[in-house]
Amino acid sequence: MSHTEELLRRSDFRFAHRLRVRWVEVDLQHIVFNGHYLMYFDTAIADYWRALGLPYQASMQQLGGDLYVRKATVEYHASARYDEQLEVAIRCQHIGNSSIRFVCAIFRAEQLLISGELVYVFADPATQTSRPVPLALRETLLGYEAGEAMVEVRTGGWAELRDSAGPIRTEVFVQEQQIPAELEWDEADATCLHAVAFNRLGMPLATGRLLPAEHGAAKIGRMAVIAPMRGSQVGRQVLEALIDAARLRGDCEVVLHAQRSAIGFYHRAGFSDRGAPFEEAGIPHQEMVRGL
Repeated sequence: MSHTEELLRRSDFRFAHRLRVRWVEVDLQHIVFNGHYLMYFDTAIADYWRALGLPYQASMQQLGGDLYVRKATVEYHASARYDEQLEVAIRCQHIGNSSIRFVCAIFRAEQLLISGELVYVFADPATQTSRPVPLALRETLLGYEAGEAMVEVRTGGWAELRDSAGPIRTEVFVQEQQIPAELEWDEADATCLHAVAFNRLGMPLATGRLLPAEHGAAKIGRMAVIAPMRGSQVGRQVLEALIDAARLRGDCEVVLHAQRSAIGFYHRAGFSDRGAPFEEAGIPHQEMVRGL
């Protein structure tokens, strides 16, 4: 019996990465070329780290090592075709002294198409000699597969959270978006409620702030997520923590100025457009509102 036969059900996996087959990935038989399935596994693994709340490069640096592929297997059950939507499911199956084994499966709806295995070794990046899997990484992987939360959102004043929120805002707004530093920092920070999302390594991933209410309306601002964690749920968790705080203090609605690139994110969080688009710090924005 194959070691993958137990993995025939989509429900066996907590994590899955969705993708659509592209034209460039099919062969002359109009099915996905066999080598691309390993690429699908690798793409899903990158998203798996986001689900763990771990920006890969920064996390490995903090853990003092890196992961190297030792073994990769693929077992073919049926073929995927152009433009089909697939789910690439990943599960951490076993953690040894220095190795981590993931089982992988690709589904079309509930039908298993491909199964496989990836084995990584945790090693010194300079010498590529193996090292024991750090306890923090081991506990994070096991905790995720057990259904535990990977991110904790803390709220508090600027004095308490400045050292965590400040570097995120500098990285996202000042360095990445090139907003002048004198526009980023203001006196409102001292009176705001701040929220910061931390992963299990204690690394800050995202932040935002809630300004004092005016006429029953709360305003959320300075929402920022570090680049490797965008597309995960960490920004939504910070947003909901600030909304909950506004609701608890009796505000009737929440208002924010969304950058145009983030409008879809806020629509999915229940916000609606209000008024015409405008520019703020040279970046197109839209005022948005959500009732409480």
